[in-house]
Amino acid sequence: MPLSRRLIAESPRGNADRRGCRVEAGVRHARWLAIARGAVRLVAVLLLATSLPGRAAFPVDGDAAGQSASNPSAPRDIGEWIQRMQGAWCQRSYSGTFVVLASSGAMASSRISHVCDGARQIERVEALSGTPRTIFRRNEEVRTFLPQSKTVRLNTRDASSLFPQWREVRGAALSRFYVARPLGQERVAGYMADVVWLQPLDMLRFGYRLWSERETGLVLKLQTIGSEGRVLEQVAFSELDLKSPVQADQLERLMDTTAGYRVVASTVVKTTARAEGWTLRQPVAGFVPVSCYRRSPGATNAAHGVLQCTYSDGLATVSLFIQPFDPQHHSVATQMTGMGATQMLTQRLAPDVWLTAVGEVPLQTLQLFASQLERLR
Repeated sequence: MPLSRRLIAESPRGNADRRGCRVEAGVRHARWLAIARGAVRLVAVLLLATSLPGRAAFPVDGDAAGQSASNPSAPRDIGEWIQRMQGAWCQRSYSGTFVVLASSGAMASSRISHVCDGARQIERVEALSGTPRTIFRRNEEVRTFLPQSKTVRLNTRDASSLFPQWREVRGAALSRFYVARPLGQERVAGYMADVVWLQPLDMLRFGYRLWSERETGLVLKLQTIGSEGRVLEQVAFSELDLKSPVQADQLERLMDTTAGYRVVASTVVKTTARAEGWTLRQPVAGFVPVSCYRRSPGATNAAHGVLQCTYSDGLATVSLFIQPFDPQHHSVATQMTGMGATQMLTQRLAPDVWLTAVGEVPLQTLQLFASQLERLR
């Protein structure tokens, strides 16, 4: 996944938004994209993992429990599960509607059409709730249409798989931090799915409970669960067509039709944390750097100077946004907030530096990243 998403992009964030945190809009937009790109970056987050009583904490319907063991096509370890779901995401065409529900009651829904045509992947994701927007992706090229402002935003994003960081961080030994536990089978959106719990082996990451369509491996549903078994967030297809008649050429024509819209190109420049004068004193267990970008001088004043460094363990992702401290928009006090499975920490890292840490991880993980972040110059 990948899991983003992050989603519920249009839900109010209360004081965090009113304080004008300059990266917040970008964070929410990135979360929306993260969920959309996987047609459900369906990752289920279960904070406690080792202290939960196994299957009893996650019952499945009827006599489904135990059937997975007799399914010869069911993967046997976490690597096989991820490969199966990655393959379905990269090779299947489908269309459907998926819904995201947070524990706060906030809900968002989107309609997706995803087409695989040889080496070309193209998809369209339309928000059905909140502010109107439609996102098109052609391989790594992303275009976001905002009809109210008549704007199209162009950027690139590695969304070539359900969990795009998985291959990059394979050396982090995913099996050291998660274990796959089959939980049986259930029906989702009319399809039978194998249910698996990707259980975390420490307290620095959430787990993932996923429903993987039995024949294709496509992920149909995700639940993110907190330390006391409370569902923090659920993402699921409410309707799905695995034989979608949508054609790649049809989606491309829609994607390339920008007449009447103002086109705004991305202004980010690829870099590294060390090249920008930053490092982690000690790495956070399992997380490795996967990307780092800085806004170019052509960016808007609000975004100018923002550095985004992303770390992943292959499933979970943490983004660190580092920017100049602005007393008119930033609080002196450290703040911690959460929305569904997404947690956010903001703090004044130095007299002239403001940090925003965001991720689908426990707050203590964000605190650890913040405490280990060090300026080199």
